[in-house]
Amino acid sequence: MSHEISTRILLQQLAAGNPDDELSFELVLDSFRHRSYGLFLLIVLIPVFIPIPAGQGAFSGLLTSLIGAQLLWQLEHPWVPGFIGRKTFKRAHVINFQRRFDRWLGFVEKLCKPRFEYAFDHTWARAFSGLLLVLLGILLALPIPFTNYPFGLIVLAFSLGFIERDGILLGVGWVLGLVEIALLAEFSGLIIGHLAELLRYFG
Repeated sequence: MSHEISTRILLQQLAAGNPDDELSFELVLDSFRHRSYGLFLLIVLIPVFIPIPAGQGAFSGLLTSLIGAQLLWQLEHPWVPGFIGRKTFKRAHVINFQRRFDRWLGFVEKLCKPRFEYAFDHTWARAFSGLLLVLLGILLALPIPFTNYPFGLIVLAFSLGFIERDGILLGVGWVLGLVEIALLAEFSGLIIGHLAELLRYFG
């Protein structure tokens, strides 16, 4: 099934070139402006799946929240502060990400197609996506053990949904995001409850 442009094609275009080349957020977003929200999410998720210098995981979470806030604000295209836009990353990270996920993305590409596109343009749907991304980004930025991959995969569903304009895939991201947030809230509540009991026992 062919698309106007797919996630695999975007990654192939970004990965084409010298692995030592430095790419900036501004350059990437300007080059693929028609799919910029999805691509921006995809780029900021790379450190979650391809570990690079310390602190980048938290940076990914904060940028995810920034993207969500802009969807809440109903911006047509994502905006990044100058100091973030000028931040660079090596093309090699994109190449590694592409190699790791190319087969999986090929499977997803066969299932995806533009459908239920009002989910990307309707005010309340965009706002709901934005709210979930703000929350998921905050949780991704927190140093909670064993949560980077689950949160990263959920945000990846948002990213692919936006790139492919697939409302069903975006809906999957909504459902998984709500479930993950609810599970973490329940788990956190249990931990807080046990700590309170321990404090009362030793108090």
